[in-house]
Amino acid sequence: MPIFALICCLQAKEAAQARDIIHKGDVVVVPLRGEVSPSLLMFLRRTEKAAESSGASAIIFEMNTYGGRLDSAAEITSVLNHATIPTYTFINSNAGSAGSLIALATRHIYMAPVSAIGAAAPVLPTGEDLPATERDKTISYWSALIRSSAIRNGHNPDVGEAFMNKDKEVRVGNRLVHAKGTLLTLNAQEATERIDGKPLLADGIADSIVDLTKKAGLKGNIVSLNPSGFEQLAFWITALAPLLLLGGIIGAYLEFKIPGASLPGIISAICFALFFLGHYLAGLAGWEVVGLFALGMVLVLIEILFFAHSTIVFGVVGVFLILASLLWAMIDRYPGETFFPTGRMLAIPLLNLFIAIAAAVIVIAILARFLPRTGLYRRFALMTSNPRGPSLADAPYKFATALALTPGTQGTAITVLRPSGKARFADHVVDVVTEGEFIASQTPVIVIQTDGMRVVVKSTP
Repeated sequence: MPIFALICCLQAKEAAQARDIIHKGDVVVVPLRGEVSPSLLMFLRRTEKAAESSGASAIIFEMNTYGGRLDSAAEITSVLNHATIPTYTFINSNAGSAGSLIALATRHIYMAPVSAIGAAAPVLPTGEDLPATERDKTISYWSALIRSSAIRNGHNPDVGEAFMNKDKEVRVGNRLVHAKGTLLTLNAQEATERIDGKPLLADGIADSIVDLTKKAGLKGNIVSLNPSGFEQLAFWITALAPLLLLGGIIGAYLEFKIPGASLPGIISAICFALFFLGHYLAGLAGWEVVGLFALGMVLVLIEILFFAHSTIVFGVVGVFLILASLLWAMIDRYPGETFFPTGRMLAIPLLNLFIAIAAAVIVIAILARFLPRTGLYRRFALMTSNPRGPSLADAPYKFATALALTPGTQGTAITVLRPSGKARFADHVVDVVTEGEFIASQTPVIVIQTDGMRVVVKSTP
């Protein structure tokens, strides 16, 4: 596990450095270059939260992109529309395709003297046009999204829609700005042209970030933030969240069900560590969710080891804290939002958690029925890791599931049960586990419960 600790420390250091270099009133500059992708979404989410949490006066996205994935552009648009501080886009050459949609989600747009924005028609990954029906559905949906985003940020919604829909005509007053038949693309001079006293799209032309801050009247110090090398890792981990949860649950189940096994527990720990690590790197979760998860695990272990069959309070509270921490880690909350999440914020986390739990129930049911009959169980069973001593050389090894062991069956512990070990019942040696007590070797024991692969015993008076 040291690698996870190292990554967390490095990312925590980077996040802390980002907060340290941003002071109240600063202007934060964030590069938005290359393909619009999920990793870019992770970066922009992190920087926006850092800027707002540190009290920055504004955030400027320096854009040079030919576009990318529309789904990522939609998520980035949602992130920018959550901003509580002024947002600026400085188009430093290109804001093509998905880039133009992102620019419309900021409140102010400035353009370099030689730059362009527009041409956002959806296409297949191969560059070919979408089939007619799919194209109409996509354009209809995205046109509505673009219009609402443009209106919210004070831009002309018709201009934004014409970037995507070639059948959209743009008029400002009595002037025809763009006729039907082609996608709209604007250069810096066209985008800043004033019609009826208002620029068509962009607030102005700027030669640089410094020039933009002067023309926009931004007074704070300029602070630049750069992407982390962990954003791409965070994307893959968060995308695999249901699988990681499934692996963690199954591993924990096998660890409790197979006395003495260690590999399932290691796998479970790795899965949960990756889960929390990915959501921490993505800016979705902090250390508090890890603490909540750890507290839940401690309560569950206390229930199993000390209060089994006597109370369920510790176990219920522990399970609740574990589920709450897993759900909390996946909630995308922004500065200033209420503590209690909305239905929209809970939708994806609840779906991921439901998928993981439902799949885990199915897998556990299959394991409980078939695993004891397979050679795989013998690889993990405690007796494979404990070589036979001289006194056990002639004792036949049998599995509990092969014997008719029922509550009340009496036997003798032949190893120390702490709390798992071996006991002899008639001529058979089986793996057993206690409810938490330690039982010395050669102590009479009695079966009190059989549960799938487990045989639970206690000492007899």
